[in-house]
Amino acid sequence: MSIFDDIKGKAEGLVNDHGDAIKGGVENVGDWVDEKTGDKYKDHVDSVQQAATKFVNGAAK
Repeated sequence: MSIFDDIKGKAEGLVNDHGDAIKGGVENVGDWVDEKTGDKYKDHVDSVQQAATKFVNGAAK
């Protein structure tokens, strides 16, 4: 097993164990950015939030 396989396995374990917390954190950060920028980049922030959530959902198996 290479070091990259080991890192990948650990990352997958973290996502599986803490996926909801990760998604919640992404949501909170996006909301914070929206608040600080007066929703100027809301569409971009929402796109990133959706992509991150989709990534976490796909990584958590």
